[in-house]
Amino acid sequence: MVLRAAIVLFCAGFAFLLGIFVVRRLRKSIAEEYDFSEGAAPALDSLPLHLYNTVIQQLKQQKHDLLVQSQAEQNRARATENFSHAVLSNLSSGVLVFGANGLVKTANPAAKAILGFASTTGMSAHDIFRSAEVHGATIRSAETPELSAGVAAEVHTVLHEGSKRRQLETDYTAPSGEKRFLSMTISQVPAPDGSLLGVTCLINDLTELDNIRRQQELQGEISAEMALQLRASLTTISGYAQQLASNRDPEMARDIAADIADEAAQLDRTIGGFLLTKPKTNAAAGGSK
Repeated sequence: MVLRAAIVLFCAGFAFLLGIFVVRRLRKSIAEEYDFSEGAAPALDSLPLHLYNTVIQQLKQQKHDLLVQSQAEQNRARATENFSHAVLSNLSSGVLVFGANGLVKTANPAAKAILGFASTTGMSAHDIFRSAEVHGATIRSAETPELSAGVAAEVHTVLHEGSKRRQLETDYTAPSGEKRFLSMTISQVPAPDGSLLGVTCLINDLTELDNIRRQQELQGEISAEMALQLRASLTTISGYAQQLASNRDPEMARDIAADIADEAAQLDRTIGGFLLTKPKTNAAAGGSK
């Protein structure tokens, strides 16, 4: 019993000492935390201003970066626009762009020179091409029957009826009255989202080539007619020669010989005139080319 009482007393004393030790440690820890909070208070007071300055500097840097990027994008867009303008200005082919409303938005100098207008901005296809008809088959439109045989109808077809491209040739009369033979390619200008921005017309002036073609056709007709005349003259001379060979009358022979000479002279004049005309025609064609 005494031993048990001694053990209980020892455990109670040990628990009491352990409690005192734990309480002291807790008091010391609380004191240290209080001292730390008092020492950190000035830093906490200065922390928001530092954060504000940091955020402001970051925003300024981001604004500067955005300005630099925007300026670079503007410079690239300006360079692209200048390049496109330079290319269009130096093209020998005319480029005419119609907007979605059917009015001209832009035209390069070649298009103005070919069509004979000082300015085409705001004009419709009917205003520009008027009664110019398309060579060959045309697509007739129920909506615009008055334009069904003309270039303006082809522009309308590509712009409003879903046709992607038209290639055509037409006899065009400029406002000054000068007649020209034009080759045109009418194409859609789609937007990235698939909608239609407008229509572009690529125009080539083939007037000189058409004149050369007409001259060659005329020369071919003249050559064919000349061949027929030559064949007829040779047939006539051959007949006179056969008569002369079988005829014994001197007076008749002289008449036949005179007829042969006249036919030969006529043939010489005809061939000589053709040979003098042909080099001039060829020279004019070479100069046009």
